[in-house]
This record gives sequence, structure tokens and C-alpha cells, in this order.
Amino acid sequence: MSSSVHLIGGGWEPAYASAVYGAFLQEAALVAARGGRPGKPIIACVVLDEGDGRGQFARWAGVLREVANCEPVPVLMSAGAPLDVSELGNADGLLVCGGLTPGYAASMASGAAEVLDWLLLGDRPYAGFSAGSAIAPESALVGGWLSGGVPICPDDAAEDLDEITVQPGLGLVRFTVDVHCAQWGTLPRLIEAVRLRPGLTGVGIDENTALIAGADGAVVAGRGQVWLATSTENGVEVTPFCDGSTVPVPV
Repeated sequence: MSSSVHLIGGGWEPAYASAVYGAFLQEAALVAARGGRPGKPIIACVVLDEGDGRGQFARWAGVLREVANCEPVPVLMSAGAPLDVSELGNADGLLVCGGLTPGYAASMASGAAEVLDWLLLGDRPYAGFSAGSAIAPESALVGGWLSGGVPICPDDAAEDLDEITVQPGLGLVRFTVDVHCAQWGTLPRLIEAVRLRPGLTGVGIDENTALIAGADGAVVAGRGQVWLATSTENGVEVTPFCDGSTVPVPV
């Protein structure tokens, strides 16, 4: 894994921007300082371009600049085209933004080894927002709203998929992630994914909330809850964790 992995459940409330992005930008600043460029880390912002890529990038760039002195740069991916890791350049941190999760997975998962090498070689932090969080794990929960044809969560959260779909992700963490949990009603989808795959650990993240995973564990930051879903003999056990809590996940 990189120096740390910051998994953000979505959300745009300015009051919580520092809580969910601050530690990521601080780590990126340390990377910049080690590289002889103190003061203003470069953040590569990967955006799936569905026609308004630069406009979408501007939204995240504005939030990052409000939190810390940094230089966000756009890395736009065309739908269906693989990410060219060379476009990340010598950035000090990587933010994979939000949008259609299966699209991000299709463009990034095939080059997961290259992304991981880029992070590790520079000891760079990774941040994911919504889709960027969902594709970060080894086993990525990319969408769906049905389980065997039975509705599990609102179809508005399906990501253009019918059945719950888990597929290979970037491999940055060893637990599966769902996002917008309290706001979009996706926690039941995560629970069902864990129920169907014994041994899988699931983490649901609310909006304006981050789970920061590093060598010393995984800590919650922000407004909402992080929901830990684990398999038991009788089904799935769900435990909520709030700001400042350490979540016992495999990292």
C-alpha cells in the first residue's frame, strides 16, 4: 500500500472538507518537501471525462485549494480507455474523483499494478472520493441494486448495474468499500455483498466522512459514520464507528 489510503464517502459540505482532505494534503506536502519542492504539493486528480471533465475537475480543485496550499492538476480519462499512468507525472499525491464507478474501474483496474508501483515508489498518499474509494480495494463493489433479482438498495444508487457486482479493484486495501451509505441507502448492498462472500470484510462510508488507512491502522474522520460489516456464523454483523475511532480492518 502507499503511505496512506484516504477513502472518502462523498459529500461537499465545506465545514468538513479539512477533516476529510486535510491529512491527505499534509502527507502530500511531506512528499513534496522530500523531493525538494516544499510548500505546494502537486495533486494529480483523475476524473472520468463524460463530457464535462474539466468542469468536474474544477470542483475538486477548488475544495483542495480551500483546505491547503496545493496545485491540483487534471488527469482526464475517456470512458472505456485505460489510464495512462505516465500522465500522473511527478505529482505528490493522487486523488481519484467521483462519477460512474464501473467506468472508473474499467479505466483503472487493468493498470492497477502500475498505479500501485507509482504510489509505492514515491511513498505517495492516495485519496478516493466516492467512486475513487469504491475501486481502491482488492475486491471492488462497483454497483448494482438487486441480489438474485431481489431489490436490496435504491435503484438510483445502482451505477447502471442490476445485480450487485464485485470485481477486481486497485488492491490498495484488503476490505471492500461502499459509499454514500446513510445518504443513498447503500449499506444494505454492502451487507449483502459480505453475506454472499464469506470472509469478505466490508466498510461503508457516509458522506463528509473519511476512513484513513495506514501502517498503524484505520481511523475515521469527519461528520458521519463508518460501518464495519463482517461475516459471522449467523449472518453479517454491522458496527458503526465515528470521528476519531479506529476501525479494526485488514490494511
